[in-house]
Amino acid sequence: MLGSRSSRDVVTCIACGESVSQSDAREYDKHGDRWDRTDKEFEYLCKPCHSDLTHQPRPGLEDLLETVEADADDRDSFLQRYVELAEEKRR
Repeated sequence: MLGSRSSRDVVTCIACGESVSQSDAREYDKHGDRWDRTDKEFEYLCKPCHSDLTHQPRPGLEDLLETVEADADDRDSFLQRYVELAEEKRR
């Protein structure tokens, strides 16, 4: 059946690391367009973590995070580079 899922599929929440059945998880599309499903692999959030999200538009955020991640070697350099690029974007 099109769109059906097995409740036995287990996914990992990208926020907390909890393993949950796919039917008990929420899809997360880092591109912000979950309706366009062509050639996409979704990540998942457990229901509590999904509920904690701010569901506001975030244009450009994922691209910024990918750029920062490519430039950073560790947590401190990631945060420093994020602040630099975010401030540049605000100007």
